[in-house]
Amino acid sequence: MTTAILKRILLVEDNRDVAGIIFDFFEAQGVVLDYADNGELGLTLAREQDFDAIILDLMLPRMDGRTLCKKLREEGKRTPILMLTALGSREDTLTGFDCGADDYLAKPFDLDILQARLTALVRRYRGQVTPLERHFGELVLNPNTRSATRQGRPLALNPTTYTILELLCRTAPEIVTRETLCDALWPDGEPNNEVLRSHIYQLRNQLDRPFAVPMLVTVPKVGFRLEIPE
Repeated sequence: MTTAILKRILLVEDNRDVAGIIFDFFEAQGVVLDYADNGELGLTLAREQDFDAIILDLMLPRMDGRTLCKKLREEGKRTPILMLTALGSREDTLTGFDCGADDYLAKPFDLDILQARLTALVRRYRGQVTPLERHFGELVLNPNTRSATRQGRPLALNPTTYTILELLCRTAPEIVTRETLCDALWPDGEPNNEVLRSHIYQLRNQLDRPFAVPMLVTVPKVGFRLEIPE
């Protein structure tokens, strides 16, 4: 059966056995996969072609996955990226998110879980297109391009951090609970507060740290909200 929402994936993985397993699983469902066995080739393919999602290993020859991910985000590529790696410690996970990844799956992994996470990422990335910009104080969100600015300065957001910011902006100045955010980010999977914390940290780095007054407020034991700086 063809996976309707996943049509083309870039796989960057130097382990041919792992790559073969992923290819067999997705191609059986009609998904087209492009393949790179090193970071430099993966970066070239990601720059030159459009994909629904990217599966990215961390330990790669010629260019590691973190560097590849960071370069793509710095260049404005917002394609959903799932890091798939044997490096599954908490520090490795946080570092991966800090480089701009949207999700992180440690090896060994379940293929059905991999597909579910990729599908959720793509759905989140595509979102609901609307022609109207959303404003809250000095913050402006453009749903068509899924981009945002503060004081006219572009924010480097990946699909996940944009989704969080859009939900906060839509609800502002009211509180968005952690449960609501987890439901929005992982509609087909288990909510993960640790991963949510990592995305909030990444969002705060873009939304608040370059500016004199923060907008993102943590409400202890409840959730988060946006406020207009006085």
